[in-house]
Amino acid sequence: MTEKTLTNKKHGMLILLLFLLLFAAAIAAIILGAVKGGTLWLLIPGIVVLCIIWVPMMGLKVLKPQEALVLTLFGKYIGTLKGEGYYYVNPFCSAVNPAAKTKLSQSGDVKTSGGDGSAALDSSDTTGKKLSLKIMTLSNNRQKINDCLGNPVEIGIAVTWRIVDTAKAVFNVDNYKEFLSLQCDSSLRNIVRLYPYDVAPNVDTTGDGIADDGSLRGSSELVAARIRDEIQNRVAEAGIEIIEARITYLAYATEIAAVMLQRQQASAIIDARKMIVDGAVGMVEMALERLSQSGMVTLDEERKAAMVSNLLVVLCGNHDAQPVVNSGSLY
Repeated sequence: MTEKTLTNKKHGMLILLLFLLLFAAAIAAIILGAVKGGTLWLLIPGIVVLCIIWVPMMGLKVLKPQEALVLTLFGKYIGTLKGEGYYYVNPFCSAVNPAAKTKLSQSGDVKTSGGDGSAALDSSDTTGKKLSLKIMTLSNNRQKINDCLGNPVEIGIAVTWRIVDTAKAVFNVDNYKEFLSLQCDSSLRNIVRLYPYDVAPNVDTTGDGIADDGSLRGSSELVAARIRDEIQNRVAEAGIEIIEARITYLAYATEIAAVMLQRQQASAIIDARKMIVDGAVGMVEMALERLSQSGMVTLDEERKAAMVSNLLVVLCGNHDAQPVVNSGSLY
């Protein structure tokens, strides 16, 4: 299905003026026919015009900026009206928009309610068949997905999209909003399962057979770009353009969040201990070197080992050292 834009239908104001003149003429004919004693050649045409004038007036259409109207005539697609203006089309044309009453968690389907600025679903009965060509943002529910290591993570995305082909959006899929939402969930699941939550060894996230440092937490821009491309490939037949996809929420699932937190804490403690030990060894080496250069004390290997042990205990301990003063001889 290829979109056809109707560009020669912007005559709504002129047609409206003609209808108003015809309406006024019909009323005048009825009044003159009644005043002149029931003159049928004025009375009957005036009544007929008043009874059927509403039929051609149904062809008047008003469009705001960034709105479109897909028209069919007896089931056949005849074209799309685009751009703001006052149009007149065949009054027997009907507008088609299968997603007119579909409400999702996206811009255009939510409204601000109350004084706190919170967003709620718009419960108004929207009977209009106009398609919005504006850029909209879809925020799907958070998904629980296993990453490439099998760890369950919760992730949410916001997808910015717009309609670029109204005919495909209306006729190629049953409901383009629901179709987009479903494809977003499916694409998100396919991409997330390729990455670990955090950097892990021997993991290939690009498919080139070489391990890399890709992760959901550290490569969010790359992951979002891959999700965007995946969604675009799936919704191209629906006449939808995906402008951007962004990760809005990322965390371990609740059932393993506490364990993963302990793992991160243990890793941080190990890294801190390594730094403390490196610093302590350097300080011991400096102390032995200074004592040897000054000649203040001469230590044999056994005394050096004892001194090194005591200094490491003091420098690497979690608590302050309790000194013991030896008032006796050196040996």
